Amino acid sequence: MLKHLVLLAALAFAPAAAAQDHDGHGTATPTEGTAGMDHGAMAHGTMDAADSPSSRAFTEANDRMHAAMGADLSGDADVDFVRSMIPHHQGAIDMARIQLEYGKDPELRALAEAIITAQETEIAEMEAWLAAHDR
Repeated sequence: MLKHLVLLAALAFAPAAAAQDHDGHGTATPTEGTAGMDHGAMAHGTMDAADSPSSRAFTEANDRMHAAMGADLSGDADVDFVRSMIPHHQGAIDMARIQLEYGKDPELRALAEAIITAQETEIAEMEAWLAAHDR
């Protein structure tokens, strides 16, 4: 599980960190981040493509995920990690389901199914950890 978490975290956060490199030195300024970003503006292609049902679904899934990940932090790194990763993993599940609904590529559909299975398992493990530690 740890290997999957590290890989998913690296893949999920690397593009966001790169996109926040506004000062040219590899760091975002203190006021920059995902909060307040117009995720709809990040869509590739024409405005018509951004208005497609799948693009709207991805934008909604991303917005839900980011809102849930922005919950109040407790100061306990273990708890904050798990509480942040659960909505992150749920976001992956939501995006995979959008792929299954709108996507056509057989390899990506198989990947989406595998993501759903893996992420549901890991969410259950994290929820069990929270319950076992009365958090």
